[in-house]
Amino acid sequence: MRRRTHRGRNLILSALVLIILVGVSYYVYSTTTQPATLATDLTSCPTFTTPGGGPATGDMYAKLNTAQGLIEVRLFASAAPKTVTNFVNLAQSGFYNNLVWHRIVQGFVIQTGDPVSKSGANRSLWGQCGSSQTVPLEIDSSLHNSVGYLGMARTSDPNSGTSQFYINLADNTSSLDGKYTVFGQVISGVDAAFAIANTPVNGQSQPINAVFLTSVTISTSP
Repeated sequence: MRRRTHRGRNLILSALVLIILVGVSYYVYSTTTQPATLATDLTSCPTFTTPGGGPATGDMYAKLNTAQGLIEVRLFASAAPKTVTNFVNLAQSGFYNNLVWHRIVQGFVIQTGDPVSKSGANRSLWGQCGSSQTVPLEIDSSLHNSVGYLGMARTSDPNSGTSQFYINLADNTSSLDGKYTVFGQVISGVDAAFAIANTPVNGQSQPINAVFLTSVTISTSP
């Protein structure tokens, strides 16, 4: 009888420990990698805290996992250090997980990075919101807004880039060069970008059926 009682207590204790461990793991996961669900009736941009991190240096690459396939990107950390550092910190925090390509203009650009596009939040705000950290305009005369290159979106203020970025679908050098930071180049998967561009859109260049950037992972090799 004592052995059975002792064994029963051990089973109960083991079960409690397991429950606690699962609960702690879920809490850590949900608070570090899953941004809060946004209300669908937002009327203004909420504040999205930008994670900290050391400066991005050396060879940097990003894998953009999208609903249309993988897009692999080389990042220009030397030419645009502040922009790349901000982008890497956001990606590593999970900021870009499950965001909509909210602006699609066939033959021009596809754009994402607005956190309000997550979870079906108010479409009227898409393209207006970003992270809290701004980055300055970083122009390198050797980099251009050519097909497959990434640029940092911004407002009318040249130094207002935050989290939104675009991929050029054409050689937009005359209209965009010198005005927007070029910080990356697609080295594989440009077909996925063009597939996203074929998504039907409404009058505001928003996809009628949301097409997602599911995640961005950073590495030091392609």
